[in-house]
Order: sequence, then C-alpha cells, then structure tokens
Amino acid sequence: MFAFYTTTSIGLRWSEDSAVALFLDEYGSEFLPLMYTASALVGGVLVYFYSWLQKIFPLRQVIVAIAPCMFLPLMFLHLGLHISFFSVFIIFILRLWVDAFYVVNDLNTSIAANQLFNIREIKRTYPIISSGVLVADVLSGFSLPFLLLFVGLNNVIMPFAGIFVVLGAGILLYLSKNYSQAFPDVPQRQIKPAQHYKQQRLYGSLKHYAWLLFAFFTLLQAMGVLIDFQYLAQLKSNFQGKDIATFLSLLGGIMGVCELGMQLFISSRALERFGVFITAATLPLTAGIVIPLTLPLLGLLPWSNSHNLLWGLVILKFLDEILRYTFVASSSPLLFQPIPDRIRSSVQSLSGGIADAFGAGIAGVIILITLWLGKLFLPLSERSAIMVVETMVVAACCLGAIWLLRSHYVNLLVLSAERGQLSATDVDLRTFKQAVVKALGEKGTEADKRSCIELLSQIDPQGATEVLAPLLVKLPPSLQKPSLEILLAAGTNSNYLPEVRALLELPQHLINPEVFALALSYVWFSDPDPDVSLLEQYLTEEQHSIIRATAAALLLRLGTPLQKSTATNTLRRMLTHKQERERVNAVRALKEAVYLQALRIYIPNLLQDESLGVRCAVLETISATHLEEYYTALLLGLQYKSTRTTAMGALVGLENEALPILINLATNIYKPEIVRMYAWRTIGQIPTIEAIDTLWQHLELSKGKSRGHILRPLLKRLQKKGVLVLGDREATSLEHRFYENQVKKLIEEELGFLGVIYAAYIDFKSQGKIYAQEIDLNTKDTLEVYNSDRRIVVVLSLLQHALLEVEIDVQERLLLLLQIICPTEQIQAAAFNLRSESLVNLARGLEILEHIVNLQNKSVLLNVLDRRSPSEKLQHLIDVGIANYEKMTIGKRTCFLLTQDNLLSDWCVACCFHFAQVANIRLTSEQVVRSLRHPTGFVREAAVAYLSTVSPRILLKILPQLQKDPHPLVVAQVQELMKNL
Repeated sequence: MFAFYTTTSIGLRWSEDSAVALFLDEYGSEFLPLMYTASALVGGVLVYFYSWLQKIFPLRQVIVAIAPCMFLPLMFLHLGLHISFFSVFIIFILRLWVDAFYVVNDLNTSIAANQLFNIREIKRTYPIISSGVLVADVLSGFSLPFLLLFVGLNNVIMPFAGIFVVLGAGILLYLSKNYSQAFPDVPQRQIKPAQHYKQQRLYGSLKHYAWLLFAFFTLLQAMGVLIDFQYLAQLKSNFQGKDIATFLSLLGGIMGVCELGMQLFISSRALERFGVFITAATLPLTAGIVIPLTLPLLGLLPWSNSHNLLWGLVILKFLDEILRYTFVASSSPLLFQPIPDRIRSSVQSLSGGIADAFGAGIAGVIILITLWLGKLFLPLSERSAIMVVETMVVAACCLGAIWLLRSHYVNLLVLSAERGQLSATDVDLRTFKQAVVKALGEKGTEADKRSCIELLSQIDPQGATEVLAPLLVKLPPSLQKPSLEILLAAGTNSNYLPEVRALLELPQHLINPEVFALALSYVWFSDPDPDVSLLEQYLTEEQHSIIRATAAALLLRLGTPLQKSTATNTLRRMLTHKQERERVNAVRALKEAVYLQALRIYIPNLLQDESLGVRCAVLETISATHLEEYYTALLLGLQYKSTRTTAMGALVGLENEALPILINLATNIYKPEIVRMYAWRTIGQIPTIEAIDTLWQHLELSKGKSRGHILRPLLKRLQKKGVLVLGDREATSLEHRFYENQVKKLIEEELGFLGVIYAAYIDFKSQGKIYAQEIDLNTKDTLEVYNSDRRIVVVLSLLQHALLEVEIDVQERLLLLLQIICPTEQIQAAAFNLRSESLVNLARGLEILEHIVNLQNKSVLLNVLDRRSPSEKLQHLIDVGIANYEKMTIGKRTCFLLTQDNLLSDWCVACCFHFAQVANIRLTSEQVVRSLRHPTGFVREAAVAYLSTVSPRILLKILPQLQKDPHPLVVAQVQELMKNL
C-alpha cells in the first residue's frame, strides 16, 4: 500500500505542479475561485461516478482501474497543449482534471486500506501508508526542477507522470490478488436483496454520523481552499512564469521531508496517545485559528509589505499541508471504521469524496462573493483580513463538527456490535399505561398480553394496580392470576375491593380455582372489617384444594380459637394426604398464616417429601413465616439444581435476616464453588442497602474467581451508569470517588497479577525449549530417562495452557470491573467483540474501550486485552511499574506460583503439583499441607501424587486419614497407593 500510494502520488505531484504553473501563468490568481467552484462540480460528479462503478463492477476491479482510467484524459489533454488554438482552454481543463484526480486517488487509497485493515491496525498502518504522499512530495519536489531543465514544463505529464501512475496501478493489482478475501468479488448490484436493502439504508445514529462526517470533510476542505487561494494569490504577485513551478516543487520537497518525519515518528504515537479526534482537531485549531490570529506574521498590519504577507502565508500553507497530510490523513480512515463493513465504502465515497468537492465549491463561492464585495466597498488590505476571518470561522465550525462526531463515535461502535439494550427508565409511564390498556382490551395473543402485564409490573409496580384492577373481570383466567399476584405484591388496597369481589361472585365453573383463592386472600386482607365466618363455607371437601387451603390459612390468621382449631385440622389432613396436589396447596397456603402452631411438626417430613413441588413449597413457607430453625434447609436448597431457584427466592424474601448465613456460606471455601457463587448471587438480589454494602466490603477482600462471583451480582444492582446510585440510596460525590478509587485499585491488582502469570509463562516456555532440545539430543541410553524428560515437557505444556486460561479469567474480571466505572452497555459491547475470534471484532472492542475508559493505565489495559504475546504484555506492565520481572529457575517459579494459589485456578494449582512431581521440584511443607486440605478433589489428588514421588515415607503416615476423603478420585488413588506401598 505504501509503494502504491508513493508511486501514484509522484505522478500526480508532477502533474499538479505543472498544471498549477501553467494555470497561473495563463490566467493569474483572479480565476482561482472559478477554478475551485468548477473543480468542486467535476470532483463531485467523478466521486459519484466512482461510487456508481462499485455497483456495476467488483470492488477489486474498480480500485485497480480507476487511476489509469483517470490518467487517460490527462494524456489527451497533454497532447492538446501543443495546439496553440486550444491551449488556453486545455490548460483550464487540465488543472481541473488534476484536482479531481487527487480527490479520487485519495478516496481510492483510503477505501483500499479500510478493506485490508481493521480499526486497530489502521492506527498503526495508515500513518505508514499515507506517508507515501509525503515521500512523493520529497522525490517529486526535488526532481521536478531537473525535469524542467531537460524536457520543459509542457512535457512533464507525458510520459514521466504516466509511467508512475501505471506502476502504482500494477502494485494495487498485485495486492488485490494476494489479499482477495479483503475485496468483494461481486458488484453491489448482485448482492442478495435483503442484504442489499441493509447496505443501502442508514438509520438513526448511523445516518446522523454519516452527515456529520460529510460536514467535517466539507469544512476541512473549505478551510484548505481558502488558505490555498491566499497562498497562490501571493505567489502570482511575487513570481512570474516557470519560477512558480520551481518554487512549488522545492517548497513541496521541503514540506515532504518535514511531513515524512512527522508521519513516521509522531503521527502514530499521537493517535495512540491522544486518540483520533484530538489528533484530527490539530489542523483546524492550529492552521485555522491559532496561526491566523498572529496578524503581524501574515503581514496584515499597515507597516507590513507584500513579502511579509507572502512568507506569512507560506508558513500558514506549510502548517496546513503538514497537519493535513500527517495527522488528518492518518486519522480520517479511522472515522469510517464504526460504519458496518457492508456500507462503509459507499459512505466513504459519499461522505468523504463528495464532501471534498462540495467543500471546494463552497470555498470558491465564498471567495467570489468576498472579491466582488471587496472591489465595491473595501481596500485590498481589508479584503485579505476578511479572508482570514472567514478561514477562522470555517475552522471553528470544523472543530464543532469534530466535537459532535466524538459524541456519536462510541455509540455507533456499540450499535455496530449489535449489543444495544433498551432501558425501562426511559419509558413514558402515562403513554405506556394507555398502550397497555389498549393492548389488553383488543384482540391479540395471550402471550403478548402477558408480556405487557409483566413489563408494566417491572416498570411501575404501584401504578400497575390502577391499570389491572378495573380489567380483572374482562381478562381471561390465564391473565387474571398474574394480575392478582401483582395486586397482592403491591399491597392490598380497599379502593379495588369491588373489582376483586366481582370475581368471587362469578359462577364456580367460570372462574379458575387459583384465581378464586387469590381473590379470596385479597378481599379478606383488604377489607377493614371482614366477616371471617364466611370463610368456613370454603372448608368443605367439595371445594377445590387450593380454595380450601387458602380459607384455612386465613382462618388461622383472622379467626376465633374454635375457627383456628377447625382450620388446623383441615390443613393437617391436607398435609398428610396421599395426593400431591393436596399437599402442595396446603403448604403454599401456610405462607398466609402468621403462626404455624401445631403444624410445625410436619415441616421435617415435608422437606423430605418425594414430590419436588412439595419441597419447593415448603422452602417458600419457611421464608414467608420466618422459621429460623429451618433456615439451613434454604441453604441446602442452593446445592441442588431442582430447588435452587426456589431457595434463592426464599432467601431473598428474608432480606437482611438472610445476610449472615449467606455470607458464611459464600466465604466457606470448603463448600462447592457453584453453591458459593449462587450465595453471592442471592445476596445481590436482596433489595436492601446492607446487601449491596456487603458486596462492596467483600469485593476488596476477595481474590481470584471469588471476586468474579461478587462482581456479577454487584453489577446487576448498579442500574445506572457508573457507581452514582447504590441500591435505593443516592451516593454523594465523595462516595462516588471512594468507590471509583476502590475499583481502580482492584484493576491495578488484577493487572499486577497478570504480570505474575506472564512472568511464569515466559520462564516455563524458555525452560520447555531446553527440555525439548535435550530430548532431541538425548542418546537414549535408557528408555526411562527419555520417558521422564518427555513427561516433563508434556506436563509443562499443560501448565502453560493453564496459565493462559487464568489470564482469560483475569481479563473477564477486568471487564466486569470496568462496567462499574464506565457505561455498562458499552463495556458489554466491547466485551462481546473481544471474545470474538474475528480480528475485526477484536479491534472494534478495543476501540470502544479506548474511547470510554478513563484510567491512568489505559494503554496497558488495552495491551493486555489485545492478542499480543505474553512477553509484550509483560513489558508494558513493567514500563508503568505495575509488574517487575526477574528470571527464575522453573523450581523457584513453581514454588512462587503456589504462594499465589488463591489467585490461580484449581486446575492451574493441580498442574503446578504435577509438574513439581515429574520435575522433582522441592515444595515447602506448608504448600503441600494446604493443598492436601484443598476443597477441590483433583487438587488433593495432585498433592498426593506429588508426595508419592517426593516423600513416600510421609505419605505412608497420612494415607489412613486420606481414606476418608469425600472425593472418589482421591479415595481410589489412596487405595492404589496403599497396595503399592
């Protein structure tokens, strides 16, 4: 790409300098505004034609053929220069066509680069590619004076410029064939209709972003044309004839040297350090505002002469060229990267190419109007001042466009990742309630109506009762039940008694028993003066079990002693009934009772009931009635998949009362990891301030996977962006800074641990190569020696893979931590792309992080999330002082790793012991004893295997105790060792 751009630009530069010199010599600077306007029209038409060609021909053919095809008219125009009758007209057309050629060639190069490289690669590669035009400036600038001496101004374009243009097209042809996967091999018109439909339409943010890009490039080009006009006008007044071409070429060569130095040594570093938008803003800020403010330098003061003005404009043009072809040229392709691949080339053609032509046209019109008004009302010096002010205004507008682009850039990246999420907090409640009422009253599927009810209850639980209560009788039974549950959850209200009572007055065959039971509960809880005796009619055997159980539970709560006795007997019979439905309904009804009284004795048997429905109902009852002696049953329910969801809901219902027992369970390392994980999730679901404070307190104390288990439920509690809202309590700015600093500290801890992982990986990898060489050079005196070395290499490879898996775990925790201090949706979109196997998606994810993360060590974070080698990542961590590296032997490194076992995965710890066994590495007795007590079975098995090799005598003493190990793997291993030893 660099070679292509360089060779093509040399031919173009020679053509441009020759055409400019011929134009100024023939027409002078007075016709430059007309040239800019005409150039804008021709450039716009050609860019549109270039975009149309992509629909007719494959992209690879278009990008290769466009430069030679554009040069053909130049060849015929060059021949026309020798015809004196047409030469005046041909010089104008020649200058016009060269300008259009420049626009199309730059657009062609940018599109080709965007096809070949992803968003992260562009940052590193495009500064090199775009430096091709700078190298061309140097080579063409210093060579053109010699060409003028030998062939003359009229003979530069043919054949010299043509040779380089054709050579550049040949290089691009070679690229398109060798990287054919980067370029579509079919024209856009052959794309499938559905896909074509997606390619051609821009919606929402995408369309807005495209228009902002158009405005940015338009204003940038307009500013450049305004500066160019003032510069060329002064050249015409100070130089004559061929001296202009010589001056342009020499100045171009000098500028090329400076531009090349900036592009190679500064541009890519500026992009990495400051980002695309600050880098792009340097041109309008410096060349458009800062420099024009220095009026004495531009010779606009009364005592200045024309030469002062010339050299002031030379400096202004010099800065404009340097910044335009370094910083702006390097950052421009990046601005199109958030646009989906399917439509990027089309948008780039329209928002990039046509914008340049449009900007030149606008600038030409501005110049014409300024000159016309100036001749009528202003002296020459004041006309120049007006032109400078116009340049500054355009530059200021350009800065505004950059600021708007920056605000849409990350959002568009997230949109392109297709990970955007809708927020319920943005819903207009009044309009939404009206829509729900309309949806429930019209014809439609019950599933859609149920979704409306559930969404309304989530968005506005209290307001849902106002909508649902009047509709109860009209709703089908399948929707009456969830509606009544929502009414009960929101709290009973006597205002809705008539609507609910209407359900009880319906004929029995028209109402669902569950709905009737819920309505019964609501009426007797809401009525300020209930007639409890009416409930006795529902205790008969003819009634459905759920109605009978509900009535009995209500009597236990509201009835007289005699009524309570009758209700107790009814429930006793149901709890011991042979039918599962009877037992389940009786247990569920007990949740409404304040005191279980004599029914408590049935709880142990019900917890062992053969029916899963009964066991789950008992767990709910324990929570609803706060039976503290059975709270252990709720914890036990977390261990089994069948009862886990119910147990979590029951514990959440206990709120702060459940926190102590859940914390004990979550921090007990001898409990299964999945149980501890769900214990943290349960704490995260408890809707109290104390629950979220508990998560924050244990987050800093936790290590390794435990930290990830805490982070996930904590993130679910942080509904708003950042850490501004914790639960239901609004955090002060001081609290915000505290939690933000805490998270940043944890991120540095994780990065420091990554340094330990990378250092171990590098040491093990270097030692593994030595072992592999020893196997290759082994004389194989004995098969035992060979096999021993081979085992070391194999186990060492397993350990290296285990370390890389630990790295993935740490990277996941880093992304979770970032979600606390950054917009959650955007971090989720970045994480989704980082997990992708596609390098394009990976680059998009890193780009999102670069623009939304505000950390001191952001560059290090991006590097460790990138797919770089461990040695590169370690070096970045060392450079910022987060990690240090001292080469260790594999024995010392293994011992050091085991001191960090609370940060390693269980499999990585086991691999360390297996490697220590085959490599005969001496570990400390503390490390061995701690691993023999490890909660994970295969880690204990690895420690036993290590002892069997390194210290059989000690192992003999502890084998009898190990026979009682709960894990069958360890028991089988111990039995085998006892036979052998």
